[in-house]
Amino acid sequence: MRYLKGLGLGALLGVAFVAGLAFDNDDKDAPVEVNSDGRLQYKWYSPQTPKTLRFAGEKVPLERWEVKERLDRELLMNYYMHGSTLYILKLSTRVFPTIERKLKANGLSDDFKYLCVAESSLQNPTSPAGAVGYWQFMKETGLRYGLEITDEVDERYHLEKATDAACKYLKDAYGKFGNWTAAAASYNCGMGGFSNHSSFQMSGNYYDLLLPEETNRYIFRILALKHLLGNAAKFGFVLPPEDVYQPVKTREVTISSSIPNLAQFAQNEGTSYKMLKLLNPWMRDRKLTVKPGKSYTVQLPAAG
Repeated sequence: MRYLKGLGLGALLGVAFVAGLAFDNDDKDAPVEVNSDGRLQYKWYSPQTPKTLRFAGEKVPLERWEVKERLDRELLMNYYMHGSTLYILKLSTRVFPTIERKLKANGLSDDFKYLCVAESSLQNPTSPAGAVGYWQFMKETGLRYGLEITDEVDERYHLEKATDAACKYLKDAYGKFGNWTAAAASYNCGMGGFSNHSSFQMSGNYYDLLLPEETNRYIFRILALKHLLGNAAKFGFVLPPEDVYQPVKTREVTISSSIPNLAQFAQNEGTSYKMLKLLNPWMRDRKLTVKPGKSYTVQLPAAG
């Protein structure tokens, strides 16, 4: 048992408990066994694929072997990313309410929130290709869908405005392709890219098309995330209410004139430059220039 040397009492008791489960019960189906040399041997299981699944009301043809296996791949990959999945679940209680409200207001299925998860894991990253924010807009696409993108303001980082822009894109894509699955796939490869593959292969059905590998996996990753996150407790992802992240309480301030120094502005408002930027990630500079007739709504920590 040299591998147990240096473990604290709690850890030793835990190993003893596991050993009891593995050996005393002589249960070959136990999730972990203790080898004769003291090493723990875990067993890994494949999560069960659902018998039926829909995306935005559209049936996923799981009766087809290649469709079922492609979903199975994404379920495996995402199921065993425990830390990432738990972090997404923690963030979801803060971010999903805004996305769900915007999707509903735009007449889109709640399922599209999982597209946002697939794009950014509910964070505000910048990809190596230059895609930015929760919905990973490229600059050209963001501008086309009404987002302001300058050196000082980048609304791709603004959750509400970026979600509205994503809804506009998806509705345009639906108008072009006639189904939500194709619209979602085009979010990954572009409407032009999807249209080119669709025309050549003489089908508008995503499940019948051979697409670039990232797009081949894209819808299945969204479906896997929907299935795992939507049934988190069933898959062993347990988060008590006190462990998840709640929406931050803020107050709104309307800015109608330029601010030459955002750090000083934050101090004047009783907060810090850091907190101002955390609550307003769309502010990208140390100043904010406001053109005549323009105004911005800024989130600040709630009083008290």
